[in-house]
Amino acid sequence: MSQTLALSALATAVLVGALVLARRRLQLSSAKHPSLAGHTRLAKRVASLVPGYAYDEAQFFGSDGAPPEVQARRQAALQWLQASYEARFPRSLQATDAARAGISDLQFTAAYRVPFQYAQHLRKHLRVGAFVQSAAGAALTDLDGNVLHDLTGSYGVNVFGVDFYKACIREAVESADALGPVLGSYHPCVARNVERLKALSGLDEVSFHMSGTEAVMQAVRLARYHTGRRHLVRFSGAYHGWWEDVQPGPGNPVPPRETYTLKDMDERALAVLRTRRDIACVLVNPLQALHPNASAPGDSSLVDSSRRAGVDRAAYADWLKRLRAVCSERGIVLIFDEIFVGFRLAKGGAQEYFGVQADMVTYGKTLGGGLPVGVVCGRAALMKRFRDERPADICFARGTFNAHPAVMASMSAFLDRLESPEVAALYDGLDERWNARAARFNAALEAAGVPVRVANLSSIWTVLYTEPSRYNWMLQFYLRLHGVALSWIGTGRLIFTLNHTEVDFQAVLEVFVAAARAMQADGWWWADAGAHQPRHPPRRAARDVGPPLLEAQRLVLVRVGVDQLAACQKVRRLPVQADVVDRIGQDLHHPHAGGLQAARHHQLQHAHQQSGHAERKPQQTHVMDEAGASRRRIDQTEQRRRPPQQQR
Repeated sequence: MSQTLALSALATAVLVGALVLARRRLQLSSAKHPSLAGHTRLAKRVASLVPGYAYDEAQFFGSDGAPPEVQARRQAALQWLQASYEARFPRSLQATDAARAGISDLQFTAAYRVPFQYAQHLRKHLRVGAFVQSAAGAALTDLDGNVLHDLTGSYGVNVFGVDFYKACIREAVESADALGPVLGSYHPCVARNVERLKALSGLDEVSFHMSGTEAVMQAVRLARYHTGRRHLVRFSGAYHGWWEDVQPGPGNPVPPRETYTLKDMDERALAVLRTRRDIACVLVNPLQALHPNASAPGDSSLVDSSRRAGVDRAAYADWLKRLRAVCSERGIVLIFDEIFVGFRLAKGGAQEYFGVQADMVTYGKTLGGGLPVGVVCGRAALMKRFRDERPADICFARGTFNAHPAVMASMSAFLDRLESPEVAALYDGLDERWNARAARFNAALEAAGVPVRVANLSSIWTVLYTEPSRYNWMLQFYLRLHGVALSWIGTGRLIFTLNHTEVDFQAVLEVFVAAARAMQADGWWWADAGAHQPRHPPRRAARDVGPPLLEAQRLVLVRVGVDQLAACQKVRRLPVQADVVDRIGQDLHHPHAGGLQAARHHQLQHAHQQSGHAERKPQQTHVMDEAGASRRRIDQTEQRRRPPQQQR
């Protein structure tokens, strides 16, 4: 009898234990976002099963079921873009092509600039140059002398404008020259840097590293060391660098081990934090306020128009305050990852912007004054790397180039300028200014009748699409031709500098709208009769393609535009194409030259005659030959035709 009771008790205990574990597991599962971004193991399995395939030419232009005339318009547009790119960016493209085989990053970004189904065919026709020769103000100049509006933001480094960082680096070189590359000892400016970072972060101690990823690694390691717990919590979609524990899922060959990915802004996530005893820290990337529970929005995933974004500052601040309270209650280290947003949202970063004090904060990117850096600021109890009572129990973190004299001097110059009246003026009314600009941007897009809008977190913007389309990713290529430089993820991230003037901003707005209208007229946003988008796009303004063209480049655009008229457009589209030719003609030295008008008249007549016959492809080889023959003359006159402060 006693043996039976013992077995029953054991079985009951096992059952109760299993039920407790099952309940905890269900609680954890319910706190995850329902998308693949919230289920990293499943996401890795799904990613491993997705077969590689590529659209052929017919599928490329008609993957959305567009009728033949729209597909023909798209094909003509791609040929026009190809010829325009080759005429506008020859040196930049040549340098990129030559370097690609030896730079794995270029191979990766070229492969994933657009959805993979379209990438192979697109790469045959459109390539984007990766080299630039200079930068000034809010603009970049490529190897061909084209001046481009810089919305790359240098991956978030460029907060105050490139000239700001040039000055920091120049000052650093001079300041650190006497010490040189001496490592292990500190440059005198380090002590002052530490004091200012303590004041800005509201924390006690500082450690220096060489990248944002390293800083996050160190913060997590210290949190584990001092709490004695192993697991970290990150929120769905957030990016914290590329090392294993904070980047689970696709892209990481190692499966997640000690990482919980929970749903942002969700009470069930707080319930997990309240009940589990194995969580060392919670990582928060405040950039997620723009798109909670969604990954960084890249054009490589734009196969529909489901991308959504928008900031509710009060709601996100309330969420962070409740998260702060639970972490304090449970002894969990709250880490703000401000590598990207630090010093961009406010002088005191996201902590000041949202009104929440973290236990540790990581900084990077802009803080180095243009040089590579990572910083951890934290409470004294969390920053200590050894235990007096157990001298062999240490938390090791070193790096050869940590606190490099040149980096520290550049950081010092950055922090000096952060205190200047000029920078204080940039922070004054920052949110109101950029929100008003975004509203103005959206009003202009709506007035233009294009299915594009923007959402913003201060000066960090993303592009949204309001109508179903499989070709939204094409907008990045129209923007480039119109003189806008984006990072390789395309329209998912537009990064303005805080010193973008009203003149700079208005110029970006105008070319952005022009690019969107050009794309719309070329049929990429076609929709069937059941969609909200009009069947017949509005008559577009000219292909006003940004920076002034060289003489041979103008000729190329005219010739290709005329060829497209006769080759690929239906009669009902001819007025639009005629408008293109007219406007390009205005860019010539002799806009009323009889040759251009005669060519236009001849091509229009010929297109009418051919409208009932099979379409033919435009002949473009003579165009590029002509451009090549003009190269020597262009080299001799380029400086005269392109003054240093070239208008966009």
